[in-house]
Amino acid sequence: MTFIQTMRWFGPNDPVSLMDIRQAGCAGIVTALHQIPVGEVWSVEAIQQRIQLIEADNDRYTPLTWEVVESLPVHEDIKKGLPSRAQYIENYKVSLRNLAACGIKTVCYNFMPVLDWSRTNLHYEMPDGSLALRFVWEDFAVFDLCILQRANAEADYTLEVQEAAKRKFATMTDEEVATLQNTVLLGLPGSNEAFELATFQGLLNNYKHIGDQELRENLYYFIQQVAPVAEEIGVNLCIHPDDPPKPLLGLPRVVSTESDLAQLMAACNVRANGITFCTGSLGVRADNDLPKMVERFGDRIHFVHLRTTKREPNPLNFHEAAHLAGDVDMYEVVKAFVLEGKRRKNQEQKDAMIPMRPDHGHQMLDDLHKTGKEKSYPGYSAIGRLKGLAELRGLEMAIERGMS
Repeated sequence: MTFIQTMRWFGPNDPVSLMDIRQAGCAGIVTALHQIPVGEVWSVEAIQQRIQLIEADNDRYTPLTWEVVESLPVHEDIKKGLPSRAQYIENYKVSLRNLAACGIKTVCYNFMPVLDWSRTNLHYEMPDGSLALRFVWEDFAVFDLCILQRANAEADYTLEVQEAAKRKFATMTDEEVATLQNTVLLGLPGSNEAFELATFQGLLNNYKHIGDQELRENLYYFIQQVAPVAEEIGVNLCIHPDDPPKPLLGLPRVVSTESDLAQLMAACNVRANGITFCTGSLGVRADNDLPKMVERFGDRIHFVHLRTTKREPNPLNFHEAAHLAGDVDMYEVVKAFVLEGKRRKNQEQKDAMIPMRPDHGHQMLDDLHKTGKEKSYPGYSAIGRLKGLAELRGLEMAIERGMS
């Protein structure tokens, strides 16, 4: 097979258990030490504790291993290029060395300022009654213009969108306003805690003098410092694309297109400076040709997220589609990865198989009725991801058999 099948696990408090992931057919776990504050060193002891937790039942059941770190987060001071970034970069290097010493060799990160992924609806009902994540540009404008009331926000929206947002806001209940606010400010995958509106504007203000070029320079500086260390210790770094792949809230986003990735790869031309190829994030943009991007960047792709989004009649809006539906030509994408895997095997590369996880499954079946501690994080329900993985596993096998 081309892929090492994995799933994301958010640690001991994740309602989706390691046994659930094992029974889905996965061999690898994608996780992180979320309890450690951003910027602090991940100690060998903390890493080993997580490994022991993951491998605790390996003597009785199908083995699981910690295959990918997602994510070793980049401190905001690095993204802003502040003098304090020097210490945070040194801490990052130490964490990479500690991970390598524990046998973990794939590390995902992102460089999105302030917010991670952004959505406006976490419970969008699909035609089959399952629930998906959705992003609606007009609703995002409601948050920006009417709830946050960001200075000069009007410049980011057409007059038509501004007027529509204000009309919609005027009809919203307090509960609807609170739901939209909490959804936009959710912040990080695997979290049910949103940013506070009172402090959020201050976080944005920290970037008011940082535009597209400045953020790119700060990203390139960071990778030029850490990728050579990663290369030396045998760790593959892989950046996650922006989600959605466009500027939001006046913040630049610089990992959205093929050109963005090409510039980043050239900024530090070592194999350890690599890519998390997220078909969902990149696929939101119609101008990203995903199979050709796999062909172009194949050797620098160290981790894969397979999911697909569906652009709506207003192409600024999208929702998470079923894994083999939507706008991503999953057949051609997986075929491109099968060819890349064959190339690696022919060259006898140690990392011929690429870790892959099915991303953002629909909430469905029994997961629709779970509440409290049993309720999974948005996009990370067990059954929806199991369905996606099963479909992707069958597609991969069919393509490989057809090539044999």
